[in-house]
Amino acid sequence: MAQYLLSVWHDEEYEVDFSGEEMQRIVAQVGAFNEKVEAAGAWVFGGGLHPASSATVLEPRGDDISMTDGPYAESKEQMGGFWVIEAPDLDAALEWARQGAAACEGPVEVRPFQGE
Repeated sequence: MAQYLLSVWHDEEYEVDFSGEEMQRIVAQVGAFNEKVEAAGAWVFGGGLHPASSATVLEPRGDDISMTDGPYAESKEQMGGFWVIEAPDLDAALEWARQGAAACEGPVEVRPFQGE
């Protein structure tokens, strides 16, 4: 088994309003997907993230570490959440990602973890 990161992406203006009907529908879909991944034994860890504007970046600068507010990547797309799963191969991970993308109604990127 290998581990894969399935990351959920959206544009930087994406607002999470958990009180809205659309978001409640998506939350239910993602919850059902999470339960399916757990029941299959593929679940390692997952979670949603606060907006990229809440990030703090620490970066080495010579002998010091600088700290700045905001996301590191200057991009219109931001990671909004992720799953870490175990799958026998990339094809199986891609199938989980397909189902995750359908559940959260947004793009999901699949990346394998480096081997040990």
